[in-house]
Amino acid sequence: MEAERLIATGRRALADSRVALDIVGEAWQAQLLAQAIGSHVARTGPPELRGEARGLSETGSRGGASPGRPARALRLTHIADVRATLINLGALLGEVGIALVGVACATDEEGLYWQCIEAIDAADEAGDRVREMVRRLAVRERARPPDTAGSSAGPA
Repeated sequence: MEAERLIATGRRALADSRVALDIVGEAWQAQLLAQAIGSHVARTGPPELRGEARGLSETGSRGGASPGRPARALRLTHIADVRATLINLGALLGEVGIALVGVACATDEEGLYWQCIEAIDAADEAGDRVREMVRRLAVRERARPPDTAGSSAGPA
């Protein structure tokens, strides 16, 4: 499945989550997706992103675990637009962080609280890596010469 579709599915599932364990489960799903996208970009993406993408893959593996839920990220087959995928992944990770803060603030269970804190930290670090990759793509775009293939260079 295409990366942006998986991200959209994750955003909808997070928005529909009403109980703490569902939110934590969706945070786990987002981290696994960040890991999968990082791995994919490290293998096939632009050379200037590969080091940061490997870091994203490693960071994505720190999000915790949710037994009993199949990993949505296993369905990742390709990334059609790296920049759009990274922007959408960054938005998902931000939403995950906000949702986890809500769970952490509302719980009286110390174990759940610390699980949320660790997942918030992992989502924040993954988001930092995603923002850096988007920045590098922007630098690359600015350095690229203008496309002259579509312009008419002949006399009028």
